[in-house]
Amino acid sequence: MHGRLFTLFDAIPFPSYFTLLLTGFLFATAVGAIWAKRLGHNPDVIVDLGLAMLMAGVVGGRVLHVIADGYFWDYVNLCVDPSAVGWQITEAQCKSSSYGGVWDTAAQVCHPVARQAWWDVLDRCTAWIQFWRAGFAFYGGFVLASVTAWFVLKWDRFPFWKAADMAGLTVPLGLGFGRMGCHLAGCCFGKASDVAWHVVFPPNSPASESQWKGGLLPTPHEPSLAVHPTQLYESAGSLAIAAFLLLYLHGSKRYDGQVFLAFTGLYAGLRFLLEFMRADDRGGLWGLSTSQLIGLVLVGIIVILHQRLSARADARAKGLARGEEAA
Repeated sequence: MHGRLFTLFDAIPFPSYFTLLLTGFLFATAVGAIWAKRLGHNPDVIVDLGLAMLMAGVVGGRVLHVIADGYFWDYVNLCVDPSAVGWQITEAQCKSSSYGGVWDTAAQVCHPVARQAWWDVLDRCTAWIQFWRAGFAFYGGFVLASVTAWFVLKWDRFPFWKAADMAGLTVPLGLGFGRMGCHLAGCCFGKASDVAWHVVFPPNSPASESQWKGGLLPTPHEPSLAVHPTQLYESAGSLAIAAFLLLYLHGSKRYDGQVFLAFTGLYAGLRFLLEFMRADDRGGLWGLSTSQLIGLVLVGIIVILHQRLSARADARAKGLARGEEAA
């Protein structure tokens, strides 16, 4: 586990998750620009689209994480009552320069210091949107980025469904990178398991803290129990989806948008299954996680869009056939 991938000039930290997510996104944007140029479209539109989707994806992913992943009141209390926030770290870490907190000996937790300088208050009260501290929910970013893409492409008069198919090929590649970052950061971890390919996260990791809260560990300051490497499962699954779409479906699609719809449906199915193996806090309802519920809604939307786009493609094909017969 390496929450910080590297530090530039001994001063600027690069979190593993965000760095690899950004790497995947930039790679996807570059591939998309090359794709657009080969098809005779303006590649600058894809670059603009990539930047707009990146910003929208970060905002949407961060907001859904705050609302749905069980951290909403932590961020509220960090702003209005820092003493109600308890970090499950060691006393040495609490008193280090990285945290600068107050150690609670009775509760064995670290509380943030409630400094009253305006810049300290501003930092605490804006922590929920400070994306460089990690904490994202994929579907929040996916939905807001998709809506943003529709407006950007409409403004640039670029064929929306053609661009969507490009995204359907490249987004799973970016996900493959991003979930590797999750593994390095220790988030999105799986349930305890003794499978041969299990992983063990270090003391004070999110997995150790979760298992301590669940009564599986006597303290969060111990290595976690062996767990499913769900981050790597999703990374491999996303790359497999990308390979299937690129090598098979893209060359045989019936209509523009089919690749994007296929990606959304395949990923929803993959994510639905993997959610049963995950043990991190994700929020949910009726025994299903937030991502599973969103995935079910997306599948319903996919069915409707597939019927409409397929019918439109059939009608267009029939019209062309009639035109050829008349000629």
